[in-house]
Amino acid sequence: MKLVKLGIAVFCLLSIISPAKSQDSQQPIEVIPAVESVSYDGAAYKLSKSISIGYPQELANEATFLKEYLLKEHGIDGKLSPNTRKGDIVLAIGNPTATDNKEAYQLTVNKKGIRIEAPAAAGIFYGIQTLRQIIGEDNRTVNQLSISDAPAFRVRSFMLDEGRNFKGKAVVKQLMDEMARLKMNTFHWHLTDDQGWRIEIKKYPKLTEIGAFRDSTQIGGFNSTKYDPNPHGGFYTQDDIREIVAYATARHINIIPEIEIPGHASASIAAYPWLGTTGKQIKVSCRFGVHHEVYNVANPKVFDFLDDVIDEMIQLFPGEIFHIGGDEVRYNHWKESEETRKFMEEKGIQTYPELQVWITNLMSEKLKAKGRRMMGWNEITGVQLHDYQQEKVQKQEQKLSEGTIVQIWKGSPELIKATAEQGYDILNSYNRYTYLDYDYNTIPLEKAYTFNPIPTDLPKSLESKILGVGCQMWGEFIPTVKEMNLKVYPRIAAYAEVGWTRPDQKDFKRFTQSLQKLKAIWKKEGIEHLEKAIELTIPKDSTMIRLYKGLVDCCKLAQDTPKQIQALRELYKYDKTNHKLLYDIAWNYSYQLKDNKSAERYLQAFLKTRKANARKEEPVSEKGELVLGLENYYNAAENWLKDLQKEKFFKEGIPLESQKQ
Repeated sequence: MKLVKLGIAVFCLLSIISPAKSQDSQQPIEVIPAVESVSYDGAAYKLSKSISIGYPQELANEATFLKEYLLKEHGIDGKLSPNTRKGDIVLAIGNPTATDNKEAYQLTVNKKGIRIEAPAAAGIFYGIQTLRQIIGEDNRTVNQLSISDAPAFRVRSFMLDEGRNFKGKAVVKQLMDEMARLKMNTFHWHLTDDQGWRIEIKKYPKLTEIGAFRDSTQIGGFNSTKYDPNPHGGFYTQDDIREIVAYATARHINIIPEIEIPGHASASIAAYPWLGTTGKQIKVSCRFGVHHEVYNVANPKVFDFLDDVIDEMIQLFPGEIFHIGGDEVRYNHWKESEETRKFMEEKGIQTYPELQVWITNLMSEKLKAKGRRMMGWNEITGVQLHDYQQEKVQKQEQKLSEGTIVQIWKGSPELIKATAEQGYDILNSYNRYTYLDYDYNTIPLEKAYTFNPIPTDLPKSLESKILGVGCQMWGEFIPTVKEMNLKVYPRIAAYAEVGWTRPDQKDFKRFTQSLQKLKAIWKKEGIEHLEKAIELTIPKDSTMIRLYKGLVDCCKLAQDTPKQIQALRELYKYDKTNHKLLYDIAWNYSYQLKDNKSAERYLQAFLKTRKANARKEEPVSEKGELVLGLENYYNAAENWLKDLQKEKFFKEGIPLESQKQ
């Protein structure tokens, strides 16, 4: 009994630490994110050093990118041939996938050349990203194949928090280059917080003159009393913003700008004290965490200010969605403000969570009038996520405006369901799976990879409310680009596949193998990444071999043959050259389970591993004694298989003609 328990314990442990099972379908191409479907014809297409790229004028942007990629990454000089349907590589607008998804594409490689076809330019661009990855290491060879591909989710978002630590244009552009490679289509830009205001607003120059700079910075964690005494600051001019927006648009990346309303507002209140409830002069916060400063909602001038800020920002950001934050609002200053309490009485607002919903709805109406759609963290619904927000609410009278996108970062699957049932679209950014500032022990690579934006118990009828996935690079205690990159890479690749590839097509082992190619690219580009991210997730093959060998022995002693066979199968995945394991599986099927059909299948698989020119004589020692080696097992398997087939013949007879296929 002890042995049985030990075997079960080891098996349970391994089920936790072992990677996900491989897909049955073969997919030798190493592409991240994994493609929807691929078929091969077994041949290869050879690219010359100089090729022609045919395309319609409307795809000039995509053709130019392709030319640049081929030259930089593969040394191939592409000649652009506009307004033609001929070329070594042809880009074409069409609908080969019979879908209205503008991000879908068909990539075909045959003896005539390469063709990428899609309903829109976005699909062409993503087809190009796949082509970049499937060109062989010789920079010339491409497997002849056909790929049909489309994203699983509409929104595949990466968020950069620069309110805490300013990074600058070059960093943002590099992030967008990698997002483009990984087919991520949304850059969520957190531009304001307690510790800094990062965007020029011409009507309110003090926002950047004062609000963009702090005199020191907390280090060592939220409870630390240590500070870096060096000043920190920076902001983007409106010309900078236009440049970055153009850069993103060319790469089919939408930018969602975020300014925090009504909390996380210390930087703006430091610039203009009348924005706050106290009216007192404060400085830009040097300390991280959740602060008490909130906008004075009883002062009409505050909403004029926000209106003006939004007006200038929507001139810079053409995208449909505008993010108003709304997270982690402390009610202390509202509670202490007589002006706020009177305002609530006048409006018939009973509680502070409802006050936040009222403010949020006002911003929603302002944004709708300007042709924008509002988005915010899930506190904007009035839900009380934090201990410091707890208010007794019998019935919430204020309801969040229709059409709002709720970004879920905290709560439970039940909360997601409830939000979807109320009719709101959702971006799933659940912090326990998607926060890049968390270390790799908290969110290891495999945990990031296995995240499914659709909760398992969400009704099918509500699945369409989940727009996609957002991963968040919060900036507290991450002052340098190197520290940021070590958090982002390689996990950003995992989130990219979460957003693009259907859950049933994901395979962590395949993903980690494909990741090696990406890591080599990042190294060339000078992008720091955590080299040991995979090792932190799954043990090395040698470790897995030892563990599964132990499990095989445990199951054998416990006389649990099905689990022993299962352990042998798993062992073979890691001990790939130990083909005798196939013979052992066959033996267990035949002699322990009396399942000769399965035994026959494994014997056939074992014999296929025999080298074509192998000697079939039994190996003998110098003394002429028989030496037990692999050839003995091959010979034994050969004879055993014949016996099984004879036995099958005498039991079943000659099959009817109708059964012969």
